[in-house]
Amino acid sequence: MKSLPLLALLFIATAWTAGGAHAAEAPSPVLKGLDGLYPELDALYRDLHRNPELSLQEEKTAAKLAERLRKAGFEVTQKVGGHGVVAVLRNGKGPTVMLRTDLDALPVEEKTGLPYASQVTAKDDSGQSVRVMHACGHDVHMTTWLGTATLLARAKERWRGTLVMVGQPAEEKGNGARRMLADGLYSRFPKPDFAIALHNSASAVAGSVEYVSGYALANVDSLDITLYGKGGHGAYPHTTVDPIVLAARTILSLQTIVSREKSPLEPAVLTVGSIHGGTKHNIIPDEVKLQLTLRSYKPEVRKQLLAAIERVVNAEAVAAGSPRKPDISLTEGTPATYNDPELTQRLIGAVSRTLGAENIREAQPVMGGEDFSEYGRAGVPAVMLWLGTVEPKRHAEAKAAGETLPSLHSGLFAPDRERTLRTGVTTLTTSALELLGKP
Repeated sequence: MKSLPLLALLFIATAWTAGGAHAAEAPSPVLKGLDGLYPELDALYRDLHRNPELSLQEEKTAAKLAERLRKAGFEVTQKVGGHGVVAVLRNGKGPTVMLRTDLDALPVEEKTGLPYASQVTAKDDSGQSVRVMHACGHDVHMTTWLGTATLLARAKERWRGTLVMVGQPAEEKGNGARRMLADGLYSRFPKPDFAIALHNSASAVAGSVEYVSGYALANVDSLDITLYGKGGHGAYPHTTVDPIVLAARTILSLQTIVSREKSPLEPAVLTVGSIHGGTKHNIIPDEVKLQLTLRSYKPEVRKQLLAAIERVVNAEAVAAGSPRKPDISLTEGTPATYNDPELTQRLIGAVSRTLGAENIREAQPVMGGEDFSEYGRAGVPAVMLWLGTVEPKRHAEAKAAGETLPSLHSGLFAPDRERTLRTGVTTLTTSALELLGKP
């Protein structure tokens, strides 16, 4: 596809907002290099999309990015916290800015029909063969991240400070950021004054950017629970302690934690996503296993909910006469992502001046989770911005018809490629330049 001019793609040449805000300013001279760079970025994106790798298997993906960063002049270290990449570009005295991308893909079969669609099959952690796809758009994240690194490396006369590019593994498992921090991200390498990331939005129009100040994504906790009973014949239930009935009562009681124990002004979600027990119609089993996901924002609400789950599960087991105390284990989780309000407003002001205020929208927090939160919790002001991906005409048609568009993690998720990539590079580059020192 022939590359279109940057300003045309971003709809910012002459647009005005309804409230009378001015059109976008002329882009930074750094961004003038995007048109010439775009064909290379487009080829990289299609390659990454066609060749995804699962969490903790991102070896080839990391190598591709590391090679390009070395050529751009960065000091590159690989295998940080797994297949993590850290690239440092020092450019005099000034702030240290960290830009993060994630590397991993999902066990999802692609159904987009794109000419560069993934046909990759890989082994998951259990040894099962699964289809693999960048269904969360980490290929977009990587491409815009590399585009930003390249433009900034080519225009060192326009900024001062240290740029730290972090390619993080295992975001989908929720532990890649912790792995990198544990491997010395903030001690072996320059500790950033600011951390920034972009994330795709499957509901926002391409060419736009959305933001949330404060809590943006939730605490995510996964719990495994085993309820114990006394098995026997289904015709003689009085000789048993039925763990299936116990599970049913427990599931219903758990719902009252959110509806009756927590303030209605504090968002939370408790979902039992899996229940397994029994083998045959007329056999009462010895145990039933439940899997729960718990979502919240504030640490004190998370603590309250976890304590309540333990109390309710144990109490229901006692009420049922269970022969053993339930097993309750917290198996995985990520803390809530908190966007530093002051930093958010500073970045949005800069991005708004570049893209035009009509292409910036304040969004609502979501109950999804992201381990980008770990970088902020480790003592660095951090912000994650949402990048629109839906082709404008398609977005308008879906809105008019009341249609739900394919979500992230769907095999049908397909970003409006050029518009999304250009907007992502523009947003991330503008954000970095806002924070880095001026020559």
